[in-house]
Formats: sequence, C-alpha cells, structure tokens
Amino acid sequence: MSMKRTNVYADPEDLAIIKEAAKRRGISEAEIIRQGIHLAAMANRVWDEPLFSRTFEGAGRTPGKREVRDTVADAVRRETGTATAA
Repeated sequence: MSMKRTNVYADPEDLAIIKEAAKRRGISEAEIIRQGIHLAAMANRVWDEPLFSRTFEGAGRTPGKREVRDTVADAVRRETGTATAA
C-alpha cells in the first residue's frame, strides 16, 4: 500500500501516551498514529447506502429481549419461507 507523508500538530501528552503504547505493544509510534487516522477517517466517512436498509415496525417503546428475538425470527422466516418455530 502506498503511503503519503503529512505533518500534524499533536498535544505533547498524547504523544507521550503513544510513545509508551508503541513500546509496550512492540510497534512503531507511526503505526499507532496511522491506526488513529484510519479510525478517524472511518468515523467521518459518508456511506453511499445506509448501514441498516431494513426497518421494523415498532410500538414506540424500547422492546424487551424476547420481543426483539421474536421479531427478528419472524422476519427471517418470512424472507426464507420457513415456517418452523424459533
């Protein structure tokens, strides 16, 4: 993979933490910084499609664990055409 060099300003305390972590993990400080840049990029990415493409009808309240399980199981049965009970 091709890399591009860039310069950034960082808080000295953050750099000290990165230095300690790199030593502890046995990797370079640059690798930790690259991982941080990647996480920031992914957190701010605008996706072409929504993460959840399906919606479920709800009662306007937080459902319980059993209700969620039953709702998902019903949706799977409808999509796969199976009629077995969960």
